[in-house]
Amino acid sequence: MENLVEERLHALTLLQVLGSKLDEIIRLRGSLPEEVGDLEDDLEGLETRKSRIEDEIKHLKDEITARKNKIVEFQGLIKKYEEQQNNVKNNREFEALRKEIEYSNLEILTSEKKIEQFQKQISDKEELLAQTTVQVDDKRKELDDKRQELDVIIKETHEEEKRLHSEIERFSGKVEPRYLQGYVKIRNNMRNGLAVVSLDRNACGGCFSIIPPQLHIELKQRRKLIQCENCGRILVDETFFERAKSEMEAAIGA
Repeated sequence: MENLVEERLHALTLLQVLGSKLDEIIRLRGSLPEEVGDLEDDLEGLETRKSRIEDEIKHLKDEITARKNKIVEFQGLIKKYEEQQNNVKNNREFEALRKEIEYSNLEILTSEKKIEQFQKQISDKEELLAQTTVQVDDKRKELDDKRQELDVIIKETHEEEKRLHSEIERFSGKVEPRYLQGYVKIRNNMRNGLAVVSLDRNACGGCFSIIPPQLHIELKQRRKLIQCENCGRILVDETFFERAKSEMEAAIGA
């Protein structure tokens, strides 16, 4: 029974040491993955805005072309109406043609004013487009730099992380499911990820609550799994960590 408990404690301690090493790698990346994600979202938003502005400019230019065509069309009508006025038979026909010419001139004037408005809008939007393009370029460069920084860290730690995951999986299989589930639950509930700790000056190495002398003796005996009465962490003798760290270094080359 003693050997079974001791091996269980050893496996749990090794899982903790491996897990803490994995946490170090994740901390090394820091907030870079989140920063990269945020920058990707920002860049997508800026590119969408840039594309929308470009579409609006194209639409305004199409409107100007349509208005210019309309001016040419009405100029042709005016010329035709003026020629027809020379051949009218009565004042009523002449007056009707005069109104058509007046209407055509009004349409030309309206189109010219619209063209001026569209050109002003294009000028404003091209200025906004230039600003947005700079923002897109700056954001893309910032994103590329962050991606490169993250890639370097990932490449440097990839093999070590891979070996850590492999060892964690291997030793997880050596712990009974109920103990493994308990370990995982405790680890997930702790901000620092420590589920298994040793004593630190007669106190729990996790919450630093004083441990009763009787538990010190029981820890040395290694006959049962002991948890801190205050935080619920699993307590083990320091020698478990010494052995676990030595095995981890041999396994992953740390």
